[in-house]
Amino acid sequence: MSIGDRLRQHALRARLQGDVGQTANAALSKDESERPSVPTDMAELGPYDGDREIALNLLDSEKGVLEQIEAALARIEDGSYGRCEKCGLGIPKARLAAVPYAAFCVTCASQQERGQSP
Repeated sequence: MSIGDRLRQHALRARLQGDVGQTANAALSKDESERPSVPTDMAELGPYDGDREIALNLLDSEKGVLEQIEAALARIEDGSYGRCEKCGLGIPKARLAAVPYAAFCVTCASQQERGQSP
């Protein structure tokens, strides 16, 4: 793991932490006065609830990626970065360049997505 790789990981983490904070603020600071108090039609709730649900789903996704980045940084520290957590083989540099927090090789990641054990 080079210094450049570590700097990219830290920069990605810092950027994502900022994004998570902004998304959380946007989702949680919606003015309740925007929501109709007694809607005459359920469709009136749609824009308010839909925007908030999208923001909360995005927040969950961003938090998940942030957790993966934190785990990758821990792997850098313990020397296991770049090795698949399932099979132990090296993760190709092209995959790590595309997904620097990847914990699995392509084969094991595909199997995991399909619910199979490698």
